[in-house]
Amino acid sequence: MSDLIAQYVDHAVLHPTQTEADLEAACTLCNKLDVASICVKPSMVSRAAELLAKSSVKVSTVIGFPHGGTSTAAKAAEAEQACQDGAMELDMVVNIGRSLAGDYAYVEEDIRQVVAVATEHDAIVKVIFETGLLQTDEQKIELCGCAERAGAAFVKTSTGFGFVKGADGALQSTGATREDIALMRKHFSRGVKASGGIRSLADALGFIELGASRLGTSSTEALVLEEQGSGTAAESNTNY
Repeated sequence: MSDLIAQYVDHAVLHPTQTEADLEAACTLCNKLDVASICVKPSMVSRAAELLAKSSVKVSTVIGFPHGGTSTAAKAAEAEQACQDGAMELDMVVNIGRSLAGDYAYVEEDIRQVVAVATEHDAIVKVIFETGLLQTDEQKIELCGCAERAGAAFVKTSTGFGFVKGADGALQSTGATREDIALMRKHFSRGVKASGGIRSLADALGFIELGASRLGTSSTEALVLEEQGSGTAAESNTNY
């Protein structure tokens, strides 16, 4: 039987250094825990689909990852290949530069074309805002509107691979915040996914209480162990 937290998790296998052996171990773990999906690099989709062919765990992948700056045509082609390889969920990154410039017509069409490809394959799209790189709540609200009109199934906070300079000048990973989840839940009528930096049960439950219906993390096993009372969540070796 699934653990409560596991039902919310999109388990991430996205770090550049992760190998096919890492993928195979992750698929075994995800099948055991019965997570919602496993989110893998595009080149790993076909192998993940093969490994999870008899499982309820969906295969998801990323589009335009992690910076969102690829062309709409490239994102659509990437989505088509991912769906042909067996992905049922596509986590696409918005064009962040266009978003910051206020070119929401471009951003909405970018999303719409990926959604159109996904729909042809009975797949869904989650739209990643990279909230830590946006400058105002108004930009996040506008992106919620773009994703809503374009037919996306989810809006999502972060890639887990975005960085900003902190007050001390050091680079800090951008991730989900409670404020962003509450804002996105208010302005988007479908699913909301928190991702980036979710490494404790308290983090996970806090986001769920605010309305998150998916959690993107690579700390899945630690979260489940903490939920079962047999451990505490430790930091994973990735930012996701």
